[in-house]
Amino acid sequence: MTAAEGSRGTTPVRVVLADDEPLMRAGLRTVLEAAGTVQVVGLAGDGKEMLSAVERHRPDVVLVDVQMPGTDGLTALRVLCARPQAPPAAVLTTFDLDDYVAEALKIGVQGFLLKDAEPDALVRAVLDLAAGGAVLDPRITARLLPRLAAEAPTLPTRPPDLTLRELQVLRRLAAGDSNAAIGCRLGLAEATVKKYVSALLIKLGAENRVQAALLAQGWGVQ
Repeated sequence: MTAAEGSRGTTPVRVVLADDEPLMRAGLRTVLEAAGTVQVVGLAGDGKEMLSAVERHRPDVVLVDVQMPGTDGLTALRVLCARPQAPPAAVLTTFDLDDYVAEALKIGVQGFLLKDAEPDALVRAVLDLAAGGAVLDPRITARLLPRLAAEAPTLPTRPPDLTLRELQVLRRLAAGDSNAAIGCRLGLAEATVKKYVSALLIKLGAENRVQAALLAQGWGVQ
């Protein structure tokens, strides 16, 4: 059992899933619900339907394909991420959509997943998102880092001087852990972890924990 699973007990993580391909929606739903820790409470074929489903079902996590007809995923994510207390959202993508992934990072999306991810990895990612973590498929990291460096040349190309504790927290950020999970692993109060994360974002020049995790993965911080 992961830390995310343990923190929720037996209550399944409630997910709204948006993808314009019916077979893809059905397949992802089957994969997510197979382990019994995730429940897909809403399905959507475009961004407008996704926003309606979020309003109706109040999910814990939203998974969104960025390329959809009508209201596309990015347009809908801009609306969703601007809402107060919006649920964490992850982009479902393929290797040929780097532009969409880079834009989603700016919007404030907490996760980036490839559609061909292993079933266990997909379920674990949803659980981590629900617990407040950041999720980055390593294959996306490798492709996105050069784009991030080109668009934000002020970001450091190697780790800045960090204290031992800051480095420990950064390692857990790179692994996608939530503040609560970091606190459990390092024996720190969640409020203390939050302060460390805030300080790290300033030192790294990162806009959010996803960007910080992306940088740390690129540096090989483990």
